[in-house]
Amino acid sequence: MSTNSRYSVLFFALIMLIASAAHALEPIKFGAIVPLNDAIGKQSANAMKLAVKEINKAGGIIGRSLELIVSDDEMNAEKGAAAVDKLATADKVDFFVGGFTSGVHLAQIPVMKKYGKITLWSGAASARCERALADQDWYFHLHPWDYQQAKSQFEGWLAINAKHPEVKVEKWFFAYEDGAFGTMSYKAVTDLLPPGWTQQGANFKSATQGGSDYGIALKRAKEAKPDAFLWIGFEADAMPIMTQAKEMGFYPPISIGSFWPVDFGKHPLSENAISYGMWTPVMKNLNKASRSFSEAYKKEFGEDASNHIVLLSYSSIYILAEAIKKAGNLDSKALIAALEQTKYESPLGDTISFKPSNIIKHQGLTKSKIFQWQNGVQQVIWPFEFATAKLNYPNKP
Repeated sequence: MSTNSRYSVLFFALIMLIASAAHALEPIKFGAIVPLNDAIGKQSANAMKLAVKEINKAGGIIGRSLELIVSDDEMNAEKGAAAVDKLATADKVDFFVGGFTSGVHLAQIPVMKKYGKITLWSGAASARCERALADQDWYFHLHPWDYQQAKSQFEGWLAINAKHPEVKVEKWFFAYEDGAFGTMSYKAVTDLLPPGWTQQGANFKSATQGGSDYGIALKRAKEAKPDAFLWIGFEADAMPIMTQAKEMGFYPPISIGSFWPVDFGKHPLSENAISYGMWTPVMKNLNKASRSFSEAYKKEFGEDASNHIVLLSYSSIYILAEAIKKAGNLDSKALIAALEQTKYESPLGDTISFKPSNIIKHQGLTKSKIFQWQNGVQQVIWPFEFATAKLNYPNKP
């Protein structure tokens, strides 16, 4: 081989080495999809940004930094599906994270199947989404499905009634938004109603879809005189429902809502309102992870995280990062195997691991807690081992 030929070979090898090194230093890209026009969606994006910042500050993963690319779905199904395409093709993300509403997610799932990228999803509770994801090994779901939540919530009310027989919980009325989240959640709760309990229901058009009048559903609820009233909708529905209920003099003994505004505790209508979830700021000292997250989030953004989906979003980044570290690379099979070994001590106070649900192979959490707003603070009522206050009953004007 001539000298020139040897130089050519060495030059080519050097170029390949440089290219390989440059590729190795490229960030690992997380594609997040959340509704930034919603307070919980915005906080979820912030929580993921915080997780990425913390991990990068600690040196990254497998010699690479993390990059979070946030896409706004505006709580719109078409835009949510388009966001999946953009993140996969234009941004070339390695993973999908985020998530909020079931209606948007139903439109995203067919697009996600096209790419088959490992996904850790923090929101979407409808079992319709679960059925659409059967046999998809790349999909990991953190949030309980609607039927899992309903089972857990009824267990809570049975326990409260057993301990405090004066709290009546046999007669229910459900007002539900007419999209995928509301209708499937309504079906889940009615299918799992304990023996001897009764229910009635009425739907409404959510404010997220341009609705504003909840009068018909509330009128039917008032006429039913239930022991417990639950509205199933979104944050944008909370204040209109509560205001219109007050205007018509509807004060059920137990009043429950599915989502509340971040600053709801500052409003007089919040007193004695009940919600379901997995997190409230009073739990910030529950364990080391809770305290660490709460302090870091408050320092970074000047407010408390308001909802469990925010903490699930934060956790999703750490869970994926730990799996990448364990796998040592981004190979899908290796990463799926690593994720299946997850035992993550989350800020929620729960250890997150993945087990089969009714349909999908990788389901994270399965239970809810019961909260009540008291004097501007969202207190834990049940499970009793986490309780920070007793139930104020009955709800009064």
